Amino acid sequence: MSELKERLRNDLTAAIKQRETTRTGVLRMALSAIGAEEVSGKQARQLSDEEVRSVLAKEVKKRDESAAAFDSAGRTEQAASERAEGEILREYLPAQLDDAELAELARQAVSEVAAELGETPGPKQMGRVMKLANAKVDGRAEGGRVAAAVKAELGI
Repeated sequence: MSELKERLRNDLTAAIKQRETTRTGVLRMALSAIGAEEVSGKQARQLSDEEVRSVLAKEVKKRDESAAAFDSAGRTEQAASERAEGEILREYLPAQLDDAELAELARQAVSEVAAELGETPGPKQMGRVMKLANAKVDGRAEGGRVAAAVKAELGI
């Protein structure tokens, strides 16, 4: 079992003992989503820590989208609840990169591709640059932010 999944289970047990209803519900939901991912596909498998982080990131994104929808509908109480759930899940994800750090990683990825090609990469090499940039980011920034940083470096 992955260390992150084990940590989630231990934190769930502690939350149940301390009668933290919101945290208990969120952690149960997270473990349920992880379990569903483990049995999806043709064969059941154990998820790695990285795959567990990916599942948690999807759940955080769902909470953010729900909060925005509730806000636009004028349902601030439900929006606050969704944000609180998202914050609990964020505790299990790596800290997000700020814009300057993300721009620097994009710059490094562009320069590495430029060194491989022997010329400055253009829009056609965006995929190669994105592959390197995503590897450097390692889940610490949303894909859209990474793409925007790479496009800015490529001048697209």
